[in-house]
Amino acid sequence: MRVKTFAEQGRRAQIVASAIETIAEVGYGQASFARIAERAGLSSTRLISYHFDGKAELIEQVVAEVYTAAGAFMAPLVAAAKTPTETLAAYLRSNVEFMRTHPHHVVAISEILHNHRGADGHLRYFGETGGEDAVLEPVHAVLRAGQESGEFREFSVPHLAWVLRAAIDDIGFRFAADPGLDLGRCADELVDLFTAATRRTP
Repeated sequence: MRVKTFAEQGRRAQIVASAIETIAEVGYGQASFARIAERAGLSSTRLISYHFDGKAELIEQVVAEVYTAAGAFMAPLVAAAKTPTETLAAYLRSNVEFMRTHPHHVVAISEILHNHRGADGHLRYFGETGGEDAVLEPVHAVLRAGQESGEFREFSVPHLAWVLRAAIDDIGFRFAADPGLDLGRCADELVDLFTAATRRTP
């Protein structure tokens, strides 16, 4: 496979950024190549087609960019925690803080999760074909660490991880619909809820 030049990588990044902003502004269904090209300052949609083999590939890159940006934002905050309980709280709070500081990313990913379908007609990012493992693995890791240290009670790690992730995602969906949502209160409630849910009862 031909290695992309620095200029090509820059153009792809520009198109992905414009796609995020366009989807956040007009919604998934209205985010045509024409609208994305206009926002990116491109003279023709052919310039998007040159860099991406259709809308599906562009959406894949948008999702990858959102998750990469979220991971980079959250990593130092989570790494600073000392105990599994602190790590879990940092994971929850940094997720919500990313929503506050990157609203276009959150709205765009919400639109994609609810609307983007694969070739089989199913929602691409939900269920077994949704690539959830990579998103859930950090949650699995902190929950397992808490159990192994004796700080957390016994529970099903996969099931609690799914419930925890679903709670975070629902805040994102609600924030996309209501930018005035009190995210600080949401973060506090998340931390209180899952600290209680994982705590080992004396």
